[in-house]
Amino acid sequence: MLHKISSIALLLALGISTQATQIFSNTGTTSGWDATNAEHSGTVQQVTNVVYKGTTALKMTQVYDPSYTGRYHSEVVKNSVYKRGDTGFYGFAFRLQENWQFSPAQGYNIAQFIADFGDTGCDDWMPSSMVWLQGNQLYSRVKQGSICAQRIQTFPNLATVSAGVWHRIVIQASWKTDGTGYYKMWFDGTKVLEEYNINTTIEDDRAFQFRVGLYANSWHDDGTMKGTQGTRSVWYDQIAAGSTFADADPAQW
Repeated sequence: MLHKISSIALLLALGISTQATQIFSNTGTTSGWDATNAEHSGTVQQVTNVVYKGTTALKMTQVYDPSYTGRYHSEVVKNSVYKRGDTGFYGFAFRLQENWQFSPAQGYNIAQFIADFGDTGCDDWMPSSMVWLQGNQLYSRVKQGSICAQRIQTFPNLATVSAGVWHRIVIQASWKTDGTGYYKMWFDGTKVLEEYNINTTIEDDRAFQFRVGLYANSWHDDGTMKGTQGTRSVWYDQIAAGSTFADADPAQW
């Protein structure tokens, strides 16, 4: 479990230094995950020809099917990455295919935190924070309120994403519901988001998963694909979470 802010504050008050703790890491392999979710014609592949570091990366592909009404996830899953009250850093490197067709009219999610709320009667699998592309712009969000009265705070136009090159994302979050949370993001080493004194998660204490991968959510939500690119791929490498920036930054571990 990630360190809680209260625990860090206590250690600092006592003059005790905190140690970096990487709670999980993956170097672009299909092993070491709690689950893989590849829906319909989607695939999750371990590849060696396109990598950020080392010898392997994950290639996530989804294919549009006009006769299909389900969702389009191609993701890997790490369980129990945060609960309300935790704080931590979460990072990954990603690369869009070279001919990626940027479509401002539709979004493509590339990472999310999610938990199963099927027992509440108000939702099933519900993402809290998400990271996605809207055209060539990077977006993110936090989810607030209760599961039966959800509110979304969106952070648009954080950075411009290029196709065919590796990008790095690091998120730092203090997962709070009492108005004292914070949410930050770095894109290629530059801080592009810093929001303090906000609610950053749902009023519930269950554990959230961390998923990275291509989720072509607009294909499902809009009931159609806009543009002409019905097969899309995103590569991932150096995925990690921990208690310090260096634990999660793909460039530093």
